[in-house]
Amino acid sequence: MTYPPAIVATAGSADAAAPLVVLLHGRGSHEGEIVGLVPHLPEGPAYAAVRAPIGEGGGFAWFANRGIGRPVAESLRSTMDWFRAWLDTVAPAGREVVLVGFSGGAAFAGGLVLDDPSRYAGAAILYGTLPFDAGVPVDAQRLAGVSVLVAQGDQDAVIPRVLLDRTWEYVTAESGATVTVRRDPGGHGITAETLATLRDWIAATVGPASS
Repeated sequence: MTYPPAIVATAGSADAAAPLVVLLHGRGSHEGEIVGLVPHLPEGPAYAAVRAPIGEGGGFAWFANRGIGRPVAESLRSTMDWFRAWLDTVAPAGREVVLVGFSGGAAFAGGLVLDDPSRYAGAAILYGTLPFDAGVPVDAQRLAGVSVLVAQGDQDAVIPRVLLDRTWEYVTAESGATVTVRRDPGGHGITAETLATLRDWIAATVGPASS
């Protein structure tokens, strides 16, 4: 599958050596929405909001679905390869990279970090599921040494509860990651409290440069 060149909205530091925080929007959205989080996030890193490569409705998607939160394995593999080709042009080996994904972007961020844990300093899985049964490994200790933030809404009616629970259990009990977790009483949306948690988590993950 051939995809168009990445369309990216950038913000924050222009230093090519600064930590790079990649923002991954939800299904049917676009980069212009999620980049709006940046004013609420730490100064110091560079931020890149990437447009997903598959058109869907009035927005874009990271992979074809076989059900909500359940990527088609071949589609996920092809878009992850596309993303990595872009990432390697802007963040050569040695540059710190953190992924922040919301909803469908959370599943994509999860796929990327599970596929190659050593490539990323951290991944935030916001109101979404890891891509289980989609061709990426979810064995025990897979994310050892990786900082992972999981935020969920107790009343989320978009992502199947079985997938949210499986994500929570895997990350906190099996993955080996350094974990930060937050549960909100609300639904499928980033709350002010979660945004504050995300800000603090990014600052801690990339270190003093973001403070």
